[in-house]
Amino acid sequence: MRWADLLVLLPAAPYRLAAFPFAALFHHLCALGHLSLTTRYIFLLAGGCLLAGTAMGSYAVLLLIPAAGCVLVLLSVSPARAHIWVFTLQMSWQTFCHLCLCSQELDPKDARPAVALSAVMLLTQKVTSLSLDIYEGLVPLQPDQGILQRALPFCSYLLSFPALLGGPLCSFSRFQAQAESCGAAPYPLRAVGWRCLCALALQGLRVGLAAGLGCGSLGCLPHVWAWALHLRLAYYLHWVLDEALLEVSGLGPEAGQGDLSIRDLWTLETTHRLAVFTRTWNKSTSRWLRRLVFQRCPTQPLLATFAFSAWWHGLRPGHIFGFLCWAVMVEADYRIHPFLSARATSHGTKLLYRGTTWVFTQLLITYILVAVETESFSMLCLLWASCNSILPLSYGLMLLLLLAKKPKQN
Repeated sequence: MRWADLLVLLPAAPYRLAAFPFAALFHHLCALGHLSLTTRYIFLLAGGCLLAGTAMGSYAVLLLIPAAGCVLVLLSVSPARAHIWVFTLQMSWQTFCHLCLCSQELDPKDARPAVALSAVMLLTQKVTSLSLDIYEGLVPLQPDQGILQRALPFCSYLLSFPALLGGPLCSFSRFQAQAESCGAAPYPLRAVGWRCLCALALQGLRVGLAAGLGCGSLGCLPHVWAWALHLRLAYYLHWVLDEALLEVSGLGPEAGQGDLSIRDLWTLETTHRLAVFTRTWNKSTSRWLRRLVFQRCPTQPLLATFAFSAWWHGLRPGHIFGFLCWAVMVEADYRIHPFLSARATSHGTKLLYRGTTWVFTQLLITYILVAVETESFSMLCLLWASCNSILPLSYGLMLLLLLAKKPKQN
């Protein structure tokens, strides 16, 4: 296992940073009133196409083809059938991309395939969210307008350069409202500066932690935990950068709708409930999965949600095992904590309960992250055979013993 390799995360970072001046220019021109609404859409779309070509090279076609195809489907299919058509076509295309790129012998130094796959996954979020909005009547189509007038806002939403490589999922209605009012609000210098300081602090923690990692094995529990923490810090860093880029462009998320705030960071690292960590981790994706799968699945919605998440991530052995294990652990969490908290009556036992379950939650998160990031089936077998599996197996056993108690799920 390549302990310091963050796969999709690091390759896109330079392109995110390079997009900051263009995002600031876009916000400045809007504030001066130099850009009409149509010109704003064109600026965002052209910037997205340019960024895709720069960051992905020839692999940009993997992003541009489904974006154009989904827009054509949305404009030609009735609203009642739009979502099922878009969902089927986009997930089929994304699965095709995963299978093709993962089956080829790619240059490990070439970051373009990883960046392209990440962008295609983000496109899946946006296009299915848009199709659901159209299906539910939240975004009315306007057949009296020309096809280019109707297609431009959709294309700009799907390929907008500030959100092309990352960032929390934004609804089409909010994107449209922001595009119309962009520049009216004062420049968010304080919010951007605060996020940049957070990014520097997170990067400092990552560098310090990486210096002490060295070489280790799956059997060394402290080393595996430190590597998983290193991974989480990388995710936090890029979520902060993504939101800073959106703030610079004037397209920042609503309060509490981003992927990471100081409160979220505190919750993620201090919670003693795996279910709370799961709901807080990558919040916009969690909300998207809840709307797309959990609320629409009549039976076993939790298992179906994690199974779809494994499909969305690429269906590698680590994805399948890691996300299904995550589903089982969350289901066990819903039952174990009410059982334990009811028996923790005194102050001392409450402290013992919270401290012990916090350690358990940290170890479970470590196990799941390592499983998801594992690239080969042989490494997955080594993880399964290591001492790290003791706690997940114990949670699975507790789940079987407490199955008779049906908790209220969030």
